Amino acid sequence: MKAFNQIAIPHEDIREGRLTMDIFAADLWQVVKGTAPRDYQDPDVFFRKTHITKGLKNILQVAESRLKGRGGDAVIQLQTPFGGGKTHTLIALYHKAREWGANVVVFEGTNFDAKETRIWEELERQLTGKVELTKGDTAPGKEKIIKLLSENAPVLILIDELLEYITKAAGVKVGDSNLASQTYAFIQELTEAVRAVGNAMLVITLTSSTLEQYDEKAEEALNRLQKILGRTEKIYTPVSDEDIVPVVIKRLFSRIDKKEAKKIVDEFVDYIEQEGVLSKEEAARYREKFLESYPFKPEVIEILYKRWGSFPSFQRTRGVLRLLSLVVYHMLDRGVPFIRLGDFDLSNEEIRRELIKHIGNEWDSIIYSDITAEDSGAKIVDKMVGSTYRPYKLGTVVATTIFMTSFSGRGERGVTMKELKLYTPLPVFPASIIDTVLGYLRERLFYLSDEGLYFVTQPNLNRIILTYEENISPEELYEEERSLLEKNISYKPKFKVYIHPKFPRDIADDPELKLLIMKNDQVDREFVEKYGESPRIYRNTLIFLCPDENYRMDFQKDLRKYLALRRIKEEKLDELTKSQQEEVKRKFGDIKNRLYSSLREFYRRIFLPEREGFEIVEMERPHPGSEDKLDEAVYDKLKSEGYIVDEISPRIIKDRYLRDRDYLEIKKLYESLLKIPGELRIASKEGFIRSIKEGVKEGYFGYGKLIDGRIEVITIGETPDIQLSEEEVIVKPELCVREEKEEKPVETPPVESKEEITEEVKHPPRSKAVEEGVYRDITLRLEIPLDSPSNVYKVFSTILNILKCLKSKFKNCEMEVTIRAKDGEISKSDYENVIVEALRQCNISFKVDKK
Repeated sequence: MKAFNQIAIPHEDIREGRLTMDIFAADLWQVVKGTAPRDYQDPDVFFRKTHITKGLKNILQVAESRLKGRGGDAVIQLQTPFGGGKTHTLIALYHKAREWGANVVVFEGTNFDAKETRIWEELERQLTGKVELTKGDTAPGKEKIIKLLSENAPVLILIDELLEYITKAAGVKVGDSNLASQTYAFIQELTEAVRAVGNAMLVITLTSSTLEQYDEKAEEALNRLQKILGRTEKIYTPVSDEDIVPVVIKRLFSRIDKKEAKKIVDEFVDYIEQEGVLSKEEAARYREKFLESYPFKPEVIEILYKRWGSFPSFQRTRGVLRLLSLVVYHMLDRGVPFIRLGDFDLSNEEIRRELIKHIGNEWDSIIYSDITAEDSGAKIVDKMVGSTYRPYKLGTVVATTIFMTSFSGRGERGVTMKELKLYTPLPVFPASIIDTVLGYLRERLFYLSDEGLYFVTQPNLNRIILTYEENISPEELYEEERSLLEKNISYKPKFKVYIHPKFPRDIADDPELKLLIMKNDQVDREFVEKYGESPRIYRNTLIFLCPDENYRMDFQKDLRKYLALRRIKEEKLDELTKSQQEEVKRKFGDIKNRLYSSLREFYRRIFLPEREGFEIVEMERPHPGSEDKLDEAVYDKLKSEGYIVDEISPRIIKDRYLRDRDYLEIKKLYESLLKIPGELRIASKEGFIRSIKEGVKEGYFGYGKLIDGRIEVITIGETPDIQLSEEEVIVKPELCVREEKEEKPVETPPVESKEEITEEVKHPPRSKAVEEGVYRDITLRLEIPLDSPSNVYKVFSTILNILKCLKSKFKNCEMEVTIRAKDGEISKSDYENVIVEALRQCNISFKVDKK
């Protein structure tokens, strides 16, 4: 789609950024003096940038007819709201009357001092250059006025801001009366005189706004003027609500390519209809409005004119023009096809000031907090919606749109979800993403109302929650962390569990497996090597679970929110609205359910002591709905990857520990597994004994006893009774020779010392001799049951472990996944947002067959 400024060409002053307020603030008296901006002073420029509304055209026609002596209304009152085009109309009459050869008298009440100037004298001065006929403090009378007008006809008299002049004149004494009373009399005389002169005309303005009424006396003056004028005048409205769009477009743009504009409008309206936002009939009406308002979306001018224009301080036409000129200038280099409410850059000082002056300075900090600051909720959401949508800054666009619809001088405020989906999207992405964006914004904005889609000055529930979060001390946070850890240790753990131990002496030195949940992300080696002042013996029984510092902030954020919501439930729930109470309960339930997952993501690094240093094992994120305890998760992870075993394969015992010796003391082997860091970790003594029994029964080694320095073989091929005593040994099978009906002990050299044997049990690395064969090319085809989420998680966890193993042994390792879904349906938007976006974020290339 083409950029709007290639289709709608702004006037030169807009393009060049000459956007001072006087460009749009028409001043009739400056035109009379010749000091107005060129846009108003030069008739050609003025009419080139002026849209001649039906009302203005009618007024000009009536004036021309009257001044040329062809009849018509002699007295016209222009009635407009504040900023409704009255001054613009007076300037149009001024230029046209001069073009028709008429004399023009202008009296602008704000520019005259009532103590010095009488309105009737100013009339004569402007017509003749002197004051003789009307000189004096009292109204001159109808006959003198008729004489003055007849001698200088055709005459157009333009009186603006008369109410202000009369208010000032009320303070000027004239005999027993005052100048205000004399002015009322003059206006009465003037209206009658103008009617009497066939080619004279009076145009007078009285605003329909109450802004110019200063007090009760001013209001009485307005009513008195209306009574006087009501006898002779006819009321005209130069600009109606229907005229505002063409007035704005004509003033801001010198040329619009209607053909290209229609292409843009048609593409957008077709898209929004296909997205299901508008019905066919609604789309047809919207298309017509958009064609008229292009390059602005229809709601842009409508919201500004009707809602913002209802503020007494907002000069409707002038205010809309000023604001939109700033927005157009700001958007010139953005390449957008049209201008939305969400394109109003609230970080721009001029644009923001134009809005805030009508709603109050307190909104400055709210806009900054929620929309424009780099860490504002809207800016955070810009980055949350995924890389596909990031360039469109949807968090800021949606938040700005809601802000722009939040105000009205009449109390009307807010936007519906349907309107939001109409106002904010572009045809390049699905409108359904707006639902996602709004969901994120509701969680992160502090002044978005909890009752609807509009901003408020009172903090919403998010802000209340944040206030409570800010009051939670580090001590409270830590105590809750410990409590959460304690709650998530199983009733009968397979480890002896220690939470945040401070000193090595606090950890028992015994054969039982121990899980030390550490406070920090590193392990002091002294825990492995020391037990108080003594060396630690059972070093391979220690397993450390440490936090991942990358997740500390996320975990503490969740924990802080949990504590804040719990406290709000306890202390403040009754003070909240019903909808806020329900939201607190929902949020509390959600964070409570998420807290264990957050704990698991934080405490996820397992440190396993090696002879030097540690091996680090990373735990996966828990699957949704997981109910396993923290110690169980650690145990299952280490067991699934072979770091903890229930039993040791007899072949491993034979090939690894008995390979270079004739026999080995069973108890020493067991204790070496407990003592030497990095060795296999046997889950229990009973499991170790079962491993030995199985090896003897299967003939991998024999069972005997060490008696007086010699080995006595007791059995092989049968299940022995093992007590794990000092004299029990396993023996190489070839030394366990049985003679028929006779058994004789195996002769072995005497054992010199226990230390020598202990030294020999050094657990050499597995030799190649152990391998009975190799595979050089493996292809696995898996059929995965999808019967339950927990089963799927376990399956994929297993697959990840398999991949880890294969990647460590093969240079080339690839995986392809085929997913086939049938007997159901998915919407195109869900397919794009959930499936395709997830694959793209993981940089996964894919091909798809879909129907």
